[in-house]
Amino acid sequence: MITTRKKGSARFNDKLTPYLFVAPQLIGYIVFMIIPITFSLYLCFHSWNFTSAAQFTGFDNFNFVFHDSIFLKTIGNTFLIAALVTPLTIVVALILALLCSAPMKGLSFYKSAFFLPMVTSSVSIAMVFYWIYAPDVGLMQFLLNGLSMSNPHWFTDSLWARLALTIMCSWLQIGYYFIIFLAGIKSISPSYYEAASIDGANSFQKFWYITRSMLSPVIFFSFVTLMIYSFNMFNEPYILTKGGPDFSTYTLSMYIYQYAFQSFKLGPASVASWVLFILIGIVTLIQFSFQRKMVNYDT
Repeated sequence: MITTRKKGSARFNDKLTPYLFVAPQLIGYIVFMIIPITFSLYLCFHSWNFTSAAQFTGFDNFNFVFHDSIFLKTIGNTFLIAALVTPLTIVVALILALLCSAPMKGLSFYKSAFFLPMVTSSVSIAMVFYWIYAPDVGLMQFLLNGLSMSNPHWFTDSLWARLALTIMCSWLQIGYYFIIFLAGIKSISPSYYEAASIDGANSFQKFWYITRSMLSPVIFFSFVTLMIYSFNMFNEPYILTKGGPDFSTYTLSMYIYQYAFQSFKLGPASVASWVLFILIGIVTLIQFSFQRKMVNYDT
């Protein structure tokens, strides 16, 4: 009888052990993900300012947000910035990876130099670029003075402000994707290029039919992650342009921050958060719908 109990206890412990290992991660996921997401959905239909009791408002928060001209402008800004940052970052990172894929001296230095912005605070980088773009004392002004050119209105013109933000964000992300592309290029077997050379293929044909094709999974991954990064952008425009001029660089994340932690209107902020979540999900699903046509997983 005692032996039977010991066996039963051992079996119970064997079944319980895996759950004990998973429990910390599961508890953290529930506390920091499931509960906040559920609570934000609850706040979409309530008015709350952190101190008073939440009051049911129905669809008033949705009506307020969707009729807010600034909110509609932030959606356009978010898509525009993503459409500028994503291709620019991928193209420049891929070009740098192609240049560094050939044997060369100082390759380790270039890898470190290109990757360095990724391990640097985005706030610090935004402050550096702010002084680069400064109209009177910035480095850009100094260089343009040497060419007898005037400094563009980086912070007072909508077009130039978006361009300044795009350049900074791309520069911030290029190093990471440079490393990814370089690793992908190094993983391509040289035999493909040797066979192409025998068939008389030129450099462009080798790139288009071999390098681009074999790197398509990496390029697809880069597109997806860069789009998500662009949609969630906050530090960069907040420090560099404060969302101006005339809300031309105001993003959805800044809109959420404004209503949640400055105006203390958690209802509109929650609605905007869910809009951001849904937009990212839709864009990602669209990208994955083209995966079979764009990505070649054959090796």
